[in-house]
Amino acid sequence: MDIETRLKKAALSTAMGYIGKDPEKNAIKLLGWVDAVAGEGNLAAQRAAIRKVLEDPDCSMYKLIMSVFHDIDSDVLKKMFENFVINANVVGFQKQAELKEKYGCNMPWTILMDPTTACNLRCIGCWAADYGKSLSMSYDELNDIIRQGKELGIYLYLFSGGEPLTRKKVIIRLCEEHNDCQFLAFTNGTLIDEDFARDMLRVKNFVPAISVEGFEAATDARRGEGTYKAVMAAMSRLRAYRLPFGVSCCYTSQNIDSLSSEEFFDHIIKCGAKFAWFFHYMPVGVDAVTELLPSPEQREHMYRKLREYRATKPIFPIDFQNDGEFVGGCVAGGRSYLHISAGGDIEPCAFIHYSDSNIREKTLLEALRSPLFMAYHDNQPFNCNHLRPCPMLENPERLAAMVKQSGAHSTDMQSPEDAEKLKEKCRPYAEAWKPTADRLWQEKGK
Repeated sequence: MDIETRLKKAALSTAMGYIGKDPEKNAIKLLGWVDAVAGEGNLAAQRAAIRKVLEDPDCSMYKLIMSVFHDIDSDVLKKMFENFVINANVVGFQKQAELKEKYGCNMPWTILMDPTTACNLRCIGCWAADYGKSLSMSYDELNDIIRQGKELGIYLYLFSGGEPLTRKKVIIRLCEEHNDCQFLAFTNGTLIDEDFARDMLRVKNFVPAISVEGFEAATDARRGEGTYKAVMAAMSRLRAYRLPFGVSCCYTSQNIDSLSSEEFFDHIIKCGAKFAWFFHYMPVGVDAVTELLPSPEQREHMYRKLREYRATKPIFPIDFQNDGEFVGGCVAGGRSYLHISAGGDIEPCAFIHYSDSNIREKTLLEALRSPLFMAYHDNQPFNCNHLRPCPMLENPERLAAMVKQSGAHSTDMQSPEDAEKLKEKCRPYAEAWKPTADRLWQEKGK
């Protein structure tokens, strides 16, 4: 990072503290300073969209941004701004673009990794608890992944599992060691106690996305009696400490009506959530229940509802499957992110359990230039209709071909799954969704 950029970052950090005292009046000024650091072409479209929001006080996203300024601890907010906005986006994005050009491969914006397969719950349909503590990455391994990542311009790291907070001491240590990075964990939330909340407030660069199934009956039915109350207590604790958090939801044919309801959205907003990840159920694993796949009508309903709430409510919902149009299709394979399992396997996506590289044998850069990841690079986007982005779910023949071409192997811990069989399992869904996806794509004039 050159001296000029360092000086601009320092000025932005100072400005952030000043603007937080009167965000309604001064937020637009901060964006002007970001423009000066980012330069003319760096994330210009995204900055223009934020400017449009900040110029419209009646906009739901404006209300969300102001709620962040008012509800979140000012020092935590300042650190998030430095790490997420400046390091992960402005500085990191420029570095990644240079390396993509240099090496001719994808360069991710973020890395998702599993510290462990261990979990304190035994949720129906989840394999994690069956494996106990059989697989995990050491602190040194996790630390080295982040060290390598920063050399590639990556300053955003996500944890999943298992339950990542069974390794909470390791995670806090990583936050301390890499205080220029932003960390997020997909967690069941039940291990967020007073001590951990205080640690979050101290390190300032960790944000949880708490898994919820809906309301109490649905949550406890899958996750165990008392889980919902524990999750609500965790959210209340985070809100009391003025800490940021969001929720993470997997929608299926069985729960989509509840998760897409206005009642549910108003509830999580009242609880203090600032963002919500929505993941489409994926039929991963030989024992996957394909009946849980949403119907085309149900998926369209979610597509429309999340766009409605994004425009009308002070929360930012992200639909991992239906928002492909905003990111140019599939983001996996290192295009925007990759996944590293607790066994060290470097996978294109958390839902794609095939690999030809292991972090204990290859560097991140070597993995990004491996046959499987280069197959992703060379074939993306997998469909010109970005409402059909995935090489597994909506274009299953593409994944099967890439696995065969690259010689990748199944990393599924429970039972290795042949890519050809996975293709045949996903084909009926892909064929059923295609007419609806094509109609929606045409409606948007794409």
